Amino acid sequence: MKTVSFTAMKDGTKDDYLFLKPFEEEHFRSTGERVLRELRLQENESLPGYKITRLTHGLQAATRAEREGADTDWIVAALLHDIGDGLAPQNHDQFAAEILRPFMREEVVWTVEHHGSFQMVYYAHHYGWNQFERDKYKDSPYYQSCVDFCERWDQSSFDPDFETESLDHFEPMVREVFARKAYAPEVTQKGVVKGVPPLTLAAAE
Repeated sequence: MKTVSFTAMKDGTKDDYLFLKPFEEEHFRSTGERVLRELRLQENESLPGYKITRLTHGLQAATRAEREGADTDWIVAALLHDIGDGLAPQNHDQFAAEILRPFMREEVVWTVEHHGSFQMVYYAHHYGWNQFERDKYKDSPYYQSCVDFCERWDQSSFDPDFETESLDHFEPMVREVFARKAYAPEVTQKGVVKGVPPLTLAAAE
């Protein structure tokens, strides 16, 4: 068999779907490589007016997270938090969160999913919008994690003079995250609050 027999899914046989299964499994295994490919496409992209590209912003945020002692989930989330900017500019935070959701703990995914609202505290008043949109999430156990993520790694990462690690540096972490068993309880860690690591004097300098 080189292809399935059906032209409509409802007509597929058990043999058809068993034939497809290894192709789907290989596709799942290569998710990390497709994510890295999408990141590389951002290397030459920048919204007009900013000093750095989309990719550099993610790399800078991830570099800051790593240097402050963050774990792999936080570092990769910082790298990928704006990966939806190109395809989903109106809901890029939710777009990125759905990519990460099967492979990271809930706290980190929630932070990525809501960082757009939390970032508004820095600029929304200039447009006459609600600067404190984030306040509606104050009852979330992950509220402070998102505040810290935005303050320490997102809003501060638009500096063309910052010494940023390359994408090559982070590639093993990306591959490790997307090689995890999707939705495994030990991966999603629902309800677990670890927070971002405390800011040490050395990291602050």
